[in-house]
Amino acid sequence: MSEPTLFQRIIAREIPSDVVYEDDEYIAIRDIAPRAPIHVLVIPKKVSARVDEITDPLEMGRLWLKATEVARSLAPDYRLVVNAGKGGGQVIFHTHIHVLAGWENGPEADI
Repeated sequence: MSEPTLFQRIIAREIPSDVVYEDDEYIAIRDIAPRAPIHVLVIPKKVSARVDEITDPLEMGRLWLKATEVARSLAPDYRLVVNAGKGGGQVIFHTHIHVLAGWENGPEADI
């Protein structure tokens, strides 16, 4: 059996975090190393290592709808980002969506 992910430990309240939203399926926390004035992670409680492991369209849709709902509760304009795999910049291998927002004139780097 593998070790729990950092996010599983946060969900279990073994590690403190700044929770901005939580329900039975998701938790949203402030990133500890923010890349934007507002930087929140929307994390499904059901574990998948990377977003492309989610094959159920309803599960994928609910994840993106929840990320959008959380984002809109924090800012009128925002960016949603997912890193998939080490080569895609993923550091914690538990699916999550980054909500980035709060720039006065838009983000410094355009993707």
